[in-house]
Amino acid sequence: MRLSFVIPAYNEEKTLPLCLQSVLNEVARNEGIACEIIVVNNASTDKTPEVARKYGGVKVVNEPRKGLTRARQAGFVKSRGELIANVDADVVLPEGWLKKVVDEFSENRELICLSGPHHYYDAPVFTRALTRAFYGFGFLIYLINKHVLRIGSMVQGGNFIVRRSALEKIGGFDTSIEFYGEDTDIARRLNGVGDVKFSFSLPIYASGRRLMEEGVVKTGARYAANFLSVSYFKKSLTKEHSDLRNN
Repeated sequence: MRLSFVIPAYNEEKTLPLCLQSVLNEVARNEGIACEIIVVNNASTDKTPEVARKYGGVKVVNEPRKGLTRARQAGFVKSRGELIANVDADVVLPEGWLKKVVDEFSENRELICLSGPHHYYDAPVFTRALTRAFYGFGFLIYLINKHVLRIGSMVQGGNFIVRRSALEKIGGFDTSIEFYGEDTDIARRLNGVGDVKFSFSLPIYASGRRLMEEGVVKTGARYAANFLSVSYFKKSLTKEHSDLRNN
């Protein structure tokens, strides 16, 4: 089972090293799993591509049209793995993440997409507590949508793995979506193809920079509104977003 990491990166020269090192560490710990690592340079104006090329075995793909879904799609097209692991450039993989992914897909052939939560490693305790509450709300809606209404599922952008065959079947990523709702759109469309699972046992460490810069309540409410809108009305509410990068 070959797995491709696809890492979109727009001006992520500061966060990318930590991310790539964590990915490489996981690959080294699991030598029996064939992996490729793709960094998508998404119209960066800093040294993101140069940083990525410093790491042996990392392939850099250029996508000059700025946009998260465009970057994900570009990486997907260039990848060769049976499984596509979509992780963001500001995340850190915990030990055991890769083995958990492969075990889940090996044990359940009906599983086409697996996702888990973000643990915000640099956010205050209060912020982390509120995000757990938002996840609780989202998980409840996920259970209702998946098992009662049967209209969708739940995927966390920056921490999800999908089978290539399933992503091809739905036509890949919707590049008309700039940012908010892109993960819910994938979950909704994949739900009609096979089993889409969200598991709290597959966490990933992520930067809480958006929560801290824009406010955890405001940001959480915006994510929740777009999650509900895409789930039930098939369209995102928020068309614009801010690019937040560490100073």
